Amino acid sequence: MRKTLWASAIAATVLVSAAYVGGCGETAAPPANDGKPLIVAHRGGTADMPENTVAAIETALSNHADALWLTIQASSDGQAVLYRPQDLSAQTDGSGPVAAKTAEELTRLNAGYNFADASGGHPYRDRPTPIPTLREALAVIPGSVPIFLDLKQLPAGPVVSATAATLRDTGNLDRVTIYSTSAEVTDAATAQGLHVAESREQTRKRLLDVALGHVCGVPAVAPGVWVALEKRLKVTVSEKVTLGSAGTDTEAALWDRESVDCLRSGATPKLMVIGINSKSDYDAVKSLGADAVLVDSPAAAKTWR
Repeated sequence: MRKTLWASAIAATVLVSAAYVGGCGETAAPPANDGKPLIVAHRGGTADMPENTVAAIETALSNHADALWLTIQASSDGQAVLYRPQDLSAQTDGSGPVAAKTAEELTRLNAGYNFADASGGHPYRDRPTPIPTLREALAVIPGSVPIFLDLKQLPAGPVVSATAATLRDTGNLDRVTIYSTSAEVTDAATAQGLHVAESREQTRKRLLDVALGHVCGVPAVAPGVWVALEKRLKVTVSEKVTLGSAGTDTEAALWDRESVDCLRSGATPKLMVIGINSKSDYDAVKSLGADAVLVDSPAAAKTWR
């Protein structure tokens, strides 16, 4: 995701995800892993299987993923389902927005229709794997496995209400952390008493103050918070000048010893690094003391430890 950073004000926008313990008690503690970062399966393992499917979840768990990161939208009849893109044509044999179809209609679509294997083939066109409901996904995930749910739908009301209802009905509130890039979603989830990600604005300031100003002045992270950020982030630095503005494209790496020390100054957050897809990157963030990494391929990641 490309963002604009105003150098004159030392302000920027960075893709950040963070989660804190909200109003319903503490989220499930991550499994102990002897100091090695936990493997979190991004969308259930988007490089290995059709993402956000039961097949992906089961494959990730068989490849020893420690936690799952899944993407949620709501159907027209108020059911939480697993799907990421804005249009169904991106990954399925259907079309249109998720919100325009009932859960029953969605579960008849093939979520693996456009999944391509290493050879460029589409193996799931003849072996359909349906869009699952959140309830169906939770049923195959052991209770000890932490779950991150990325809510990707606006307006916020339907997806937040659908997610909250499912989590309450299935007794999964305490092991799920809600994340969204939208403040509308996080505000609505907070109002529903869910465990909600720290606002992007707060997390952005926390990390950029360290990177740009070497200042660790934002209040300490609350105990148990998950703070997550990409290892490499493409940004545009834009400087305001009298005659207009000038921009420079660059790649930011905001995880270093200084940022980790700041985040853990007087606090005990959990640190997750996003976009780790090689052993060298895994070892690098392990040396910084990261608690978890978000990976596209649990099949590859199982060999890193």
